[in-house]
Amino acid sequence: MEHGTGPKGSPVICGYTNYHMALESSLAKLKKKEACLVCSSGYAANVALISAIGSVTTLLSAGPAKEEKTAIFSDQLNHASIIDGLTIAQRVGGVELFVYQHNDMSHLDALLSNCKMKRKVVVTDSLFSMDGDFAPMVELARLRRKHGFLLVLDDAHGTFVWGKNGGGVAEEFNCENDVDICVGTLSKAASCLGGFIACSKTWKQLIQIMGRSYMFSTAAPVPLAAASYASVTVASKESWRRIEIRKRMQEFQALTGIPVTSQIVSVIIGDPDKTRRANQLITSSLFSTSYRID
Repeated sequence: MEHGTGPKGSPVICGYTNYHMALESSLAKLKKKEACLVCSSGYAANVALISAIGSVTTLLSAGPAKEEKTAIFSDQLNHASIIDGLTIAQRVGGVELFVYQHNDMSHLDALLSNCKMKRKVVVTDSLFSMDGDFAPMVELARLRRKHGFLLVLDDAHGTFVWGKNGGGVAEEFNCENDVDICVGTLSKAASCLGGFIACSKTWKQLIQIMGRSYMFSTAAPVPLAAASYASVTVASKESWRRIEIRKRMQEFQALTGIPVTSQIVSVIIGDPDKTRRANQLITSSLFSTSYRID
């Protein structure tokens, strides 16, 4: 009633209100980072961040030699938004891309050891959306101390679900201080809409200037920013919700015999025809069931 839908333009022009400020502050606190930047979606957050990383070299010098570029090491199964961000960064010309085999820390270690570039970035999903497996956080932290790279974590599926306070996968594995930049979404466990980048104040300023998907997107409407802030508060205070998720995981494993390590369960059928038939059965079952809310 008071604000309507709120800002209807870019956040750098007319989209930053007290509600957005409160949301960013609460997310920065949750992720134990200096600052946070709320984006229009998790997809936009990854694209803004990685394209900004790609711009670092071009800001420092024109026409960089290969040794002056930023080396980005990306997990083979990273989310499409990371891949698209990398494509933009490569097009800008400031990065050299290295893809390591999924969760293979020996392969990543070898690539890092053989790389002569000074600036190195490792980017990975924390919890992979298709396979339901975690990134090896402890090993990543060890490699970060060994090679001195910037560690970027996409915690879209871990935020609010894992960790004592809902801080995500890094909190769950006690590696929060080893993660330099954390990307997340507000459209999954927060049950709202938007994305965010938790980082240092310096990185926030750079992304605001060089993250095109942030700068040229309309800011989140005030009701959504307020709802997301409420979700952060609920997730932080009501830890019983995370306990209930663990219970559902245990129940599913007991009923099916399928090993469950996270809230994402991947069932590989294999044969394309059988997969399509299974999908049809599930879909028809969902839409033929009557639901009643008492």
